[in-house]
Amino acid sequence: MAFTLPDLPYSHDALASGGMSRETLEFHHDKHHKAYVDKLNELIAGTEWENASLEEIVKGTYQEGAVAQNGIFNNASQHWNHAQFWEMMGPNPGKIPGNLEAALIESFGSVAEFKKKFTEGGVGQFGSGWVWLVRNGQGGLEVTKTENGVNPLCKGQTALLGCDVWEHSYYIDFRNARPKYLENFLENLVNWENVASRM
Repeated sequence: MAFTLPDLPYSHDALASGGMSRETLEFHHDKHHKAYVDKLNELIAGTEWENASLEEIVKGTYQEGAVAQNGIFNNASQHWNHAQFWEMMGPNPGKIPGNLEAALIESFGSVAEFKKKFTEGGVGQFGSGWVWLVRNGQGGLEVTKTENGVNPLCKGQTALLGCDVWEHSYYIDFRNARPKYLENFLENLVNWENVASRM
């Protein structure tokens, strides 16, 4: 089963007013994400993973504790991560739905505290990786960070929100100001209805 690059759920310039430019999406989606998809298809051809689902490949090729993950995992996980990332953003962020707001307050004390921890997690991820809001195995919400392409599927968690902190995600618009990128992501880009739907 060959994987394909999903279309963005909005136009390339739809997020510009929220701080993510057309140029960023053209590079990030059309080039970086496409490269993961193309490489994944190349690597799984003729292997046991050729007809597996993306989630099966991510979970089946992840090596807990490995210093470096294998090529199939890296490209499969980054394909999955980015497919979620595009859906988690939108041109009209709106308010946080009541059920999600209540869950954030229950787990973090306040929405402001959640945003603080999420931003700190992304800033504190050394090098490339992701910061996530997840539902853990006990049903509670927590902020986690993962290196490179590792994601919540690998940890038995449900991803509610993820932000890419690889430099290609923000350098065109924010240069090296990762904290500003993360703060802007939470204030101007997150599709909170999508996040709540993952609960």
